[in-house]
Amino acid sequence: MNFTTHDGARIAYRKDGKGPALVLVHGTGGDGESNFAALTALLSDDYTVIRPDYAGSGATVDDGRALTVSYLADQVLATMDALGVRKVHLLGFSLGAAIAAKIAADHPDRVVSLILLAGYASPDARLKLEFELWRDLIARDRHAMARLVLLTGFSPDALASWGVDGVASAVEETLAGADWDGMARQVDLDLRMDIQDILPRIEAPTLVTGCTHDHMVPPAHAKALAVAIRNARYAELPTGHLAPMEQPDLLANQVRAFLSGSSD
Repeated sequence: MNFTTHDGARIAYRKDGKGPALVLVHGTGGDGESNFAALTALLSDDYTVIRPDYAGSGATVDDGRALTVSYLADQVLATMDALGVRKVHLLGFSLGAAIAAKIAADHPDRVVSLILLAGYASPDARLKLEFELWRDLIARDRHAMARLVLLTGFSPDALASWGVDGVASAVEETLAGADWDGMARQVDLDLRMDIQDILPRIEAPTLVTGCTHDHMVPPAHAKALAVAIRNARYAELPTGHLAPMEQPDLLANQVRAFLSGSSD
């Protein structure tokens, strides 16, 4: 684990592997390790994989302010600066997709290529309902929230394959391992977020990936991102929302195939 500082925050990050820099930006309630440990193991032979924890997650500590996409994007950029990395391949997952899109739009000279996984531009009525439920369960019943995360985060077949004991164990691990207060701050951002105006400014070659069995952020949101970003490609993975954890091998293959067409 490494640390850097920026604007009142002590930002934790991990760096693994060798080769062109690939920055992975995690989602709501996750961190660089929980979301991307398996993917990193598959890609670090060929890429220098950088995994920052933005505010509200992992070992990062900040002043507790209301989160914005810009604030979190600056933390990712600070990690790149701390490592002396000017240009990167950038992958953002879920809320991390919005952060990655913000970096690509505002700093086109720093992004060689962009992958947006299971992201959205702004919450529609269904997403607002979901995020409001998350907010309420985090405040009142975290055990129920842990169950909901698994129920909606993984595809039905994947979750069922764990068996009763496996699911029960995963619920307890989720309950114990989450930074619930930090997640609540991130959910507040999920409810307020709107990046639609920045999408036409993205210049980097972009792959937008939806997840076919995603009950958190249905793939229609990813398809809308792909339409809004000039010349973006669209693909789907046959997974639930938590694709980096459910099928990291499929995601790694997709990342490799896309990055092989991007210069570094």
